[in-house]
Amino acid sequence: MAESLDAYIHRMMLPAPLPQGGLALALVPGAVAKIASDTGIPGWNIEATALDLGILPTRYLRNMHSITPEAQTRLLRSTVAQVGLGGLGGTIFEQLLRLGIGTLRIADGDNFEESNLNRQTLCDMDTIWRSKAQAARLAATRINPSITVDARHEFLTADTFPHFLAGCDLAIDALGGLTHRLTLQQCAAKANIPLVTGAIAGWTGYVAVIMPGQTGPAQFMGQDNGAEEKLGCPAPSVCTVATLMAAEAVRMLRGDVSPLAGKMLLMDLRQLTFETVAL
Repeated sequence: MAESLDAYIHRMMLPAPLPQGGLALALVPGAVAKIASDTGIPGWNIEATALDLGILPTRYLRNMHSITPEAQTRLLRSTVAQVGLGGLGGTIFEQLLRLGIGTLRIADGDNFEESNLNRQTLCDMDTIWRSKAQAARLAATRINPSITVDARHEFLTADTFPHFLAGCDLAIDALGGLTHRLTLQQCAAKANIPLVTGAIAGWTGYVAVIMPGQTGPAQFMGQDNGAEEKLGCPAPSVCTVATLMAAEAVRMLRGDVSPLAGKMLLMDLRQLTFETVAL
């Protein structure tokens, strides 16, 4: 009789020191990879099962005081659809990998170019001129191979958004510019899933959370990309907005209500101001 997954996990677990002191039963990344290779079960599923058994994947030990084991299990069993892998998208993608979002469905039809090196996390001297989707797949194998990544080298349209969003728990708008944001917002509403959106222009930016049927920034921001192109995209602005977006995504995936639902957070790093407005 084949060994059950629970039994295999118990056989591979080891005692590990906790950051706050003491020991816990834990599963190291190498053990997860071994079980996944032998069974064909995705790493995120193995880690979620381990958490159900009271065994902590060592990868997430430093999450545990901020994200409970129960919430971590929810993240591992979640599926997120993200559109865009540029400045915002690459930073969000890396954070979601490290946080343990089990399945990431991402799309971007662009290739990296030299001007992306100033702020795009996935762009470096090894990935320049490659497709952003390919760079994302490579990053996932380096950072967290337990995550299932469906990276698509394509520009989505009104016709392809619905299929892309189907079956997901949450959508992330990390598009460059404003042209397709309203279409994505409308398609997320039809899919009945929340949408986290954000944009930057120079040292300013915004983040918003749009629940199905709510008003979003795309309904009054228009489609003019001039502000971003004129004011530029400095890395601190990109990283700040991306981090806020990732935090809101995790908040909702673990079952909490976002304080930005139906609102927009406006930031200005030059003046160091943050202001929340109702939409």
